[in-house]
Amino acid sequence: MRSIIQELWHGNIIPQEDGRLNSKQMKELLGYISKQHEELEISFTNEQKEVFEKFQDYWSEYISLAEEEIFKYAFKLGMQITVETLSNPD
Repeated sequence: MRSIIQELWHGNIIPQEDGRLNSKQMKELLGYISKQHEELEISFTNEQKEVFEKFQDYWSEYISLAEEEIFKYAFKLGMQITVETLSNPD
């Protein structure tokens, strides 16, 4: 059995793509977002669709970077908690 570090290295653990992490409320909101997205695209002219697609691309890139920063912060915080817990067993 591989270690968790090996699993991360080989890309077998991808938290941001794990649908099990989405709560019922998040899944419901994704449904609403998808429906609104479809309605917007139907109403757009070709030029508006291009602008909207660029907006979506930039927004996706931003969200990806933000999620990475949150992950790094949370990981470091978890490690700090672990170190403190192991250093002060009382």
